[in-house]
Amino acid sequence: MSAPTRSDAAARVADLLADLLPGGRIGSVVAGEVLAGTGDALALVNPADGGVLAHFADAGPSVVEAAMAAAREGQRAWGAMSAAARGRAMWAVAALVRRHAEALAELETLSAGKPIRDTRGEVAKVAEMFEYYAGWCDKLHGEVIPVPTSHLNYTRHEPYGTVVQITPWNAPIFTAGWQIAPAICAGNAVVLKPSELTPLTSLALGVLCAKAEGMPRGLVSVLAGAGPTTGAAAVAHADTRLVVFVGSAEAGAQIAAAAARNIVPSVLELGGKSANIVFADADLGRALLGAQAAIFGGAGQSCVAGSRLLVHRSVHADFVARLAHAAGRIPVGAPTNPATQIGPINNRRQRDKIAGMVEAAAAAGARIAAGGACPDALRETGGFYYGPTIVDGVGPEADIAREEVFGPVLTVLPFDDEDEAVALANATPYGLAGGVWTGDIGRGHRVAAAVRAGTFWVNGYKTINVASPFGGFGRSGFGRSSGREALMAYTQTKSVWVETAAHPAVAFGYVG
Repeated sequence: MSAPTRSDAAARVADLLADLLPGGRIGSVVAGEVLAGTGDALALVNPADGGVLAHFADAGPSVVEAAMAAAREGQRAWGAMSAAARGRAMWAVAALVRRHAEALAELETLSAGKPIRDTRGEVAKVAEMFEYYAGWCDKLHGEVIPVPTSHLNYTRHEPYGTVVQITPWNAPIFTAGWQIAPAICAGNAVVLKPSELTPLTSLALGVLCAKAEGMPRGLVSVLAGAGPTTGAAAVAHADTRLVVFVGSAEAGAQIAAAAARNIVPSVLELGGKSANIVFADADLGRALLGAQAAIFGGAGQSCVAGSRLLVHRSVHADFVARLAHAAGRIPVGAPTNPATQIGPINNRRQRDKIAGMVEAAAAAGARIAAGGACPDALRETGGFYYGPTIVDGVGPEADIAREEVFGPVLTVLPFDDEDEAVALANATPYGLAGGVWTGDIGRGHRVAAAVRAGTFWVNGYKTINVASPFGGFGRSGFGRSSGREALMAYTQTKSVWVETAAHPAVAFGYVG
């Protein structure tokens, strides 16, 4: 797949939308139909060249109202179906995703700037998510509790109702599937608001959910609009019963506060500043590859990115030198090229933030061991490229060592012993992920237990699966978005008491 020109990319996006969205029009997907927005015009920009791919109108309150009405009807129909029938319907969604996999992957690559080698895998994982939770539909049940009375006491896991989900621009279709599948498995309706920068594949997924055999058409709606307008209207709507947000800690705090004003709970999957720890006894070749994948995969635009590399002082200098040499060989370029491993940053604002943080670190005395700019060969493309960058010689208190960069920027810190490594790993308010490389398996378990993080890898990094719980500690959020734990997050537990005694004791009152 060659790199398209500006006009070619816009034309190809239009062709893909003609196949994936009714009428090929960009708008909110409500009950399987595309509704035009009523608000300001928004532009979709190609990260690979800075050109405009398309325009659409912000959905606005009236479209949000239509989505909420459709959700009420969709959830009512969904609840009337047997659990087995709901499982078959979810499996049908997965089949449609697999049928349209190449088109979805290409659309994600063109509109989000993610390399095609990545988007093909992510679309496959979306299908896997629906298949996994399809199997849970008829297995989500409560338990009988042996209470010390004459009652039968049992629990039921019941859906909240309408769940509003707000997802980010860094992995649009993957995050949409990651959230929608457990929510509807648990019996909820979903109103999803993807980032206004990357709504297209989420809209296409909403259409496939409506088309799948057995799926009520209003069960999943997808809003095309901006956060402060459309997103805020959805969060504040009287029908919203749970809010799920994936994104930055700052935005998450605002959304959780808005939900709390309506006494609505929230699940937050926020940022991270994850530590990737390398001990001298590790297989350093494997650790070298793992460190690259941990931070440079997805151009570092990943909440679990191993953005803080902690290296034992005895191997620090050699490891950084080898890593810098390797970083210079990673293919950076057009996301449509199958050989590309690092594509552009998703948007100009984020690219400029990354560059500013690296420049500030260098001005404060840090050594830029690799990268630190757009690769020379890509400067004339107009795209938002930034080369894989290694920042050495900073202290743990430096901003770039504490705050999330969300780009292909690795900060390296040396340590002298296990206690110091753990202390450095925990010297952050975030707690999303982390990893350790060591030949001592006992040490691996000790460090995994001591580091405050929701996901931790030993002699590996960035492996996730829908069957395993995912979420953060501290500033990285709360709640879980996969595995069985996600079903618990999407349900409320009801306790039911049934009197079974033939002549129950009367504790109060009189029988007239």
